[in-house]
Amino acid sequence: MASLCYSPPSLLPSPVARSPSPPSHQLRFSRHPFFPETTNALGHVAEVTDAHAHRSRCVLAAFSRSSSSTCRTTTQLQQEEIPHHAFDSIVIADAVSDSELWATTRLRVECFYPLDPTVFAVEDQRRYLSEREFEALKERAAASSAGSNRVACINATIPLSELPKSFHDLRSKCKFSSGGEDRVVIGTLDLNQTMRLADELVGRRPEGIGADFARAYLSNVCVAKELQRKGIAYALMDRSKKIAREWGISDLYVHVAADNEAAKKLYSKSGFVYESDEPAWQARFLGRPRRILLWFGLSNI
Repeated sequence: MASLCYSPPSLLPSPVARSPSPPSHQLRFSRHPFFPETTNALGHVAEVTDAHAHRSRCVLAAFSRSSSSTCRTTTQLQQEEIPHHAFDSIVIADAVSDSELWATTRLRVECFYPLDPTVFAVEDQRRYLSEREFEALKERAAASSAGSNRVACINATIPLSELPKSFHDLRSKCKFSSGGEDRVVIGTLDLNQTMRLADELVGRRPEGIGADFARAYLSNVCVAKELQRKGIAYALMDRSKKIAREWGISDLYVHVAADNEAAKKLYSKSGFVYESDEPAWQARFLGRPRRILLWFGLSNI
């Protein structure tokens, strides 16, 4: 299983945790707000109805296949298509259990660390990376609940029964149980209310007193390759923007690799604009692709 990555990995340095459950409410979108005139782009309906779990249920129409993605395997097998009715059962919500956090880490490792399957003990390497991130998630969850800055791990999940059996890796590696139902994490991102993320560009807005409470960053944004171009990343970002507004956030940021054209296109269509970029020397020093920092003003929605 490979995945579609929309932001650089920030496993250990960046904070990730669960957020308090938002209040129940009704929310509907007849079309995606960033494509008012494009007929072959995304249209989706998000229904927030489950007061017990405070989860967003999103009906996601199929996205037209367009730009190429990153983090692809060299061999891409033909997969069965998920029936349209299955998108009715996709849920966008905070991770609420250890089993879901573990499934989340497995998806992120598959996305951000595409290891060669022919390498000796490759599964041991994946498990080591997953265990390291899982423990970091739990530690940061505890730190976040005790501090003033909030963090949320927001996932897109679908019932296991709705995934074709040909999606074997996704079904086996990213499965968890919730309320007696087996579900699969198919997309994820982190929303971090903080002044800065470790080793990353720092946003400039807002300024002055209280900036640490009004600024947030998205990180670890990825979607399983089997379900790319279905509108899942847009639904995740829509949900994160709503939670950020509930937290009192005014300025939302995301870092993206300068050469990740698919991610830059995604964020541009979602309303993010360029603010700054990382000096080449800093990227070389940190041994990574150069980063760009994008900004979105939540007062715009």
